[in-house]
Amino acid sequence: MKPLISVLTLGVADLERSLAFYRDGLGLPTTGIIGREFEHGAVAFFDLSGGLKLALWAQADIAHDTGLPVQPISPTALTIGHNVVRREDVDQGLRAAARAGAKIIKSAQDTFYGGYAAYFADPDGHLWEIVWNPDLLPPDD
Repeated sequence: MKPLISVLTLGVADLERSLAFYRDGLGLPTTGIIGREFEHGAVAFFDLSGGLKLALWAQADIAHDTGLPVQPISPTALTIGHNVVRREDVDQGLRAAARAGAKIIKSAQDTFYGGYAAYFADPDGHLWEIVWNPDLLPPDD
């Protein structure tokens, strides 16, 4: 299998609330919710770096599509890493997330590997890490 991941989909309880959090609160670019004309099809896509898309889809619709029962979100099962170019970007990103309504899980602090990082959870409990790692800096877009 060629490792080409193009979409990361988060199951959410309330699609409108999550759209507002990511679009209005965090400022991620999107055209909004599409696919409302299809039963279980409403989804919102956000453009991320490198062509990656973040999708928000109702957990109930994912359950319908997969045939699996809805399960509680486990924040320790997966984290989404947002790597930043400058150390101070961690603090700025955490403040923006807090203003958007995120729950701050761990305030920004030095890491064991010489970086600087913090954690927040979105309205559904999905865990995000904002991290500055001087050895793995992302491209400066």
